[in-house]
Amino acid sequence: MLLRNTIMFKKSSWEHLRIPFSYYLMPVFWFGLSYTTQASVYNILAVGIILHLFLYPSSNGYNSYYDKDEKSIGGLKNPKKVTKGLYYLSLVFFGLSLIGALFINVAFFLMVLLYGLVSMAYSHPSVRLKKYPYLSWLTAGIFQGAFTFLMCVIGFQATGIDLLLQTELLFPALFTTLLLLGSYPLTQVYQHEEDLKRGDITLSLRLGKIGTFYFASLWFLVAGAAFIWYFINIDKAWAIPWFLGATFPLVVYFLYWFSLVQKDQNLYTNHTMAMGMNQVSSTCLNFFFIYYFFAQ
Repeated sequence: MLLRNTIMFKKSSWEHLRIPFSYYLMPVFWFGLSYTTQASVYNILAVGIILHLFLYPSSNGYNSYYDKDEKSIGGLKNPKKVTKGLYYLSLVFFGLSLIGALFINVAFFLMVLLYGLVSMAYSHPSVRLKKYPYLSWLTAGIFQGAFTFLMCVIGFQATGIDLLLQTELLFPALFTTLLLLGSYPLTQVYQHEEDLKRGDITLSLRLGKIGTFYFASLWFLVAGAAFIWYFINIDKAWAIPWFLGATFPLVVYFLYWFSLVQKDQNLYTNHTMAMGMNQVSSTCLNFFFIYYFFAQ
């Protein structure tokens, strides 16, 4: 039975993996790379492939299977009905990410395993972190931010868990979480109807549509100030104009979107605007962190 379900994958199952969506999570990878010393090209490529082609798609597919969304989700405007094959496919991708992680070292393997298990708990009905507004917000911010940053650095350098004790890495790791604490509720703002139907009281639902934007703007300000303080503190003030310039399009798009939502909440809190926000923010941050990596 398992063999039949893992072979007879439908096209819809592959679509629900949403592999292109990994692009939106790539800034953390580049930021982690900028704090890496003595990393081989092999390790850099391996970490990039394991995370973006296997681990993240596995999480996407697993959560899609249990969410069973009928309307737009991140990376899919018109999601097709999920099948049992998606469940098995997501587990296959998770298994491949774990096998790949073992080729780097045990520490990286354990972090990939923990990330995968937490992402499963996000949607699995026995735990379903998603239905707890503040816990899911913190979990997503920490694991997609700080935890992933540290996981990348450990994978790049093939070092042990003791690296987590280095305070110089904890600050940049924390700041990636600050960015995600602002952007995470915006990914929920167009899904209120679906979430209510399932009984998932997300943070965006708790805040309301307008409140979500005020909440996100507060955390974006905190994150921006934290990055500026950090660059000054580590004697890299030269990066501040580049950071501000790279994030300027993000600020413009956010304010434009917010102005539209204030005119008509129901019309403009939609999938198209939310994905546009993701595209602009990920592109801006990818540009900056890649530049920051090469300019040091």
